[in-house]
Amino acid sequence: MLSPFELISVLLVLTAAFGWANHRFVGLPDTVGLLVMGLGASLTLVLLERLLPQVQLHEQVGVIIRQVDFQRTVLDGMLAFLLFAGALHVDLSVLRERAWVVGTMATMGVVISTVIVGFGFWAIASLFGLDLPLAWAFVFGALISPTDPVAVLSTLRAVRVPESLELDMVGESLFNDGVGVVVFTIALAIATGTEHGATGLSGVAELFFLEAVGGGFLGFVAGYLAYRAMRQIDNYSVEVLITLGLVTGTYTLAARLGMSGPIAMVVAGLLIGNRDPRDAFSDLTQRYLFGFWTLVDEILNSVLFLLIGLEVLVLRPDVLLSWLPVTAILLVLLARLASVAIPVWLLSRWKDFVRGTVPVLTWGGLRGGISVALALSIPEVAEKPTILAATYLIVVFTIIVQGLSLRRLVERTAS
Repeated sequence: MLSPFELISVLLVLTAAFGWANHRFVGLPDTVGLLVMGLGASLTLVLLERLLPQVQLHEQVGVIIRQVDFQRTVLDGMLAFLLFAGALHVDLSVLRERAWVVGTMATMGVVISTVIVGFGFWAIASLFGLDLPLAWAFVFGALISPTDPVAVLSTLRAVRVPESLELDMVGESLFNDGVGVVVFTIALAIATGTEHGATGLSGVAELFFLEAVGGGFLGFVAGYLAYRAMRQIDNYSVEVLITLGLVTGTYTLAARLGMSGPIAMVVAGLLIGNRDPRDAFSDLTQRYLFGFWTLVDEILNSVLFLLIGLEVLVLRPDVLLSWLPVTAILLVLLARLASVAIPVWLLSRWKDFVRGTVPVLTWGGLRGGISVALALSIPEVAEKPTILAATYLIVVFTIIVQGLSLRRLVERTAS
């Protein structure tokens, strides 16, 4: 059993070594390269143990990976820093112009996708002779429908997208987590039989209000207090420390109050990042503050994508390579197409969309660590291995296949 410090040391050494190897020999985007190399190392260990049963490296490394509580590491740790860092660089004045588009995509789009994936996954499972209850199919639909802000923001660094389309992608991915978590919470409560009366229309509205609206309000209040505190001093080290306290304290308080920590981080990041530097930050503070959070974003992204690649070591290979998880990739793509096309069609009468919006938003709807973390949070029931395997395959497919080919699609359709 490794100590927490030893475990962090192993992850950082692997991240540094794989990152260097990718930069030196492979040349993929940093996060995608780390995922590919982590996945390749995991599959090599699995294959090596199949060929040489006496070698127990796969099992030994698997024990180390199991020590990393992926769910808590992502949802209760990395996500707060990554969302704040991502929102810090978003231009709020431009985002406001796309508010209706972002809001509709982040709400209606998630619901449409959840319904399509839920019914589709249940129907496909029945065709393969698997007894998958409809309630658990909707759990899968809820956790896989929201796009992952970490994966989307990471990919957009390497792809030039028209500004309005980039804002639609970024805004949707930053704000649809609140809706996704609410839908997932309700679906999981129904599937496990612990709904406690919160599944009616009033219960859903109350839960959504507390999660999304409450989280946004908390993020605004905390961000404004932090901004006022930073405005009264000119000391970059203290101001960076204030933002660290803002992120950790607000995210922890949101969890305690039952509010959406991710939405609180997005709102706080937007508020801090869009203060006029002459009003709140000196040039020196601005350079250090934004430089610090850019570095935090890059490092945590690298560790997260490596963990996604290594996570295959704790999955059951017989379930991972079965037909149901593989066919779920196509199902989720079709659901994503519908969840994009319908809102775009409805809003096109009032808002302008650049050419290629639907195909780019569809193919650019990447999933990432949040979906894997939500799948891992499911109780140990018979349906969990199937849902987890489908989630993992979709995440890997979207990041590697869709992420690496998005540039070519943008050049052909949106340029």
